[in-house]
Amino acid sequence: MRRTVYNEDHEAFRSTLRAFVEKEVVPVYDEWYQAGQAPRDFYYKLGELGVFGIEVPEEYGGAGEETFKYQAIVSEECARAGVSFGGSGVHVALCLPYLKAYATEDQKKRWLPDFVTGRTMFAIAMTEPGTGSDLAGMKTTAKLSEDGTHYVLNGAKTFITGGVHADRVIVCARTSAPKEDDRRFGISLLVVDTKAEGYAVGRKLDKLGLKTSDTAELSFTDVKVPVEDLLGEENKGFSYLGQNLPQERLGIAVGAYAQAAAAVRFAQGYVQDRTVFGKTVASFQNTKFELAACKAEVDAAEAVVDRALEAHDAGELTAAEAASAKLFCTEVAHRVIDRCLQLHGGYGYMNEYPIARLYADNRVNRIYGGTSEVMKMIIAKSMGL
Repeated sequence: MRRTVYNEDHEAFRSTLRAFVEKEVVPVYDEWYQAGQAPRDFYYKLGELGVFGIEVPEEYGGAGEETFKYQAIVSEECARAGVSFGGSGVHVALCLPYLKAYATEDQKKRWLPDFVTGRTMFAIAMTEPGTGSDLAGMKTTAKLSEDGTHYVLNGAKTFITGGVHADRVIVCARTSAPKEDDRRFGISLLVVDTKAEGYAVGRKLDKLGLKTSDTAELSFTDVKVPVEDLLGEENKGFSYLGQNLPQERLGIAVGAYAQAAAAVRFAQGYVQDRTVFGKTVASFQNTKFELAACKAEVDAAEAVVDRALEAHDAGELTAAEAASAKLFCTEVAHRVIDRCLQLHGGYGYMNEYPIARLYADNRVNRIYGGTSEVMKMIIAKSMGL
C-alpha cells in the first residue's frame, strides 16, 4: 500500500539523507563500531546537513518545522543502511522538546544557535542507579545557595545516552523534598555545563547493542549551576517529563518498525544469494513463508507508526496511544528480527552482518522509554482497568 504520511519535501530530505549516509557513514561505520562511539566531529556534519535544526524556530537558526516526520525518516534511513548516528538521537528527539517548551527567551538565544550547528550537544539525565522507571525515587539533589545565585548539585546518573560527548546535560534533580501526598513534587530540570567543576563522566558503558552510541555514567560533586540555567519552574520537572514521553515512545516505535523493515530487506537479499543443497535458500517453501509472515507484521507496524505520526503532528497522540504504538512495534521488531536472523544461519550470529547488530540493538527497545510491562500498565489504566 502506498504510504501517505510523507509529502514531496519529506521524500526530498530522505534522498539527501540517504546519499549522506552512504557517503559519510557506511564506509567508516565499522571503525565507529570498534571505537564504541561516533566521532565528535561527525555531529558538525549533521549540523551542516540541517538535521539538528529542522524543528528549531527560524529566529535561532533552524528551519521552523513543527513535525516529527523528519526525525522518523532519519530512523528509517539509518536502519535501512544498518547504521546509527551515535548518541546524537537524544539531542533532537529527547532534549529539543524541553528547550522549546520551557526555556526562556534568553536561554533559547544562548543555547539554540549552537544546538543547530552541533557545537553544543545536549543529553538528558533521568535514570539513577537503583531507580530505573521510578523517577520519583531519584536521589540527586540541587540545593539553592544562600545568596540565591546558584544551585549546588550532588548525585549520580546512569545509562545516559550521549553522555560522553555532551556539552550540556538536562539533569533531573530534587530541589525540594517530596510531599506526603505527592512524591513526584520537588523535581526540577537544570541545564548543566559539562565543563563545570565537580561534573564528571564515569564509565562509558559496555552495552549489549547500540555500540556506536556513547552511553555513560555521570556524577556531580558540589557542581554549581547558575539559577539562570533552571529549565522551566522549580519543582515541576516531573510533569515536564511526563508531557514529553509520548513523543519519546513514538520515536522508539518508529525506530523499531524501521529495524524490522530493514531486517526483512537484509534477509531477503541474503536468502536470494545463499545456496544450500544446490538451491538458493529463497527457493525453499519455509523461507518464503517465514519472510511473508515477517512482511505482514512489518506492514501492520508501518500502519500503526503512520497513524501515530499523524496524530502526533495534529497534537492528538495520547500517552496511552503512544504506549500502545511502542508496545506493538517493539514486539513486532523482536519477532521479525529474530526470524530474519534465523534465515541467515550461522552468519546471522556474526557481527559483521547487519542482522546480528540489529538483533542486539533492538533488544533495548522493550526496556528504555518505559518497559513493555509499564506500557501495558498505561494502556490498561486508559481502559479503566
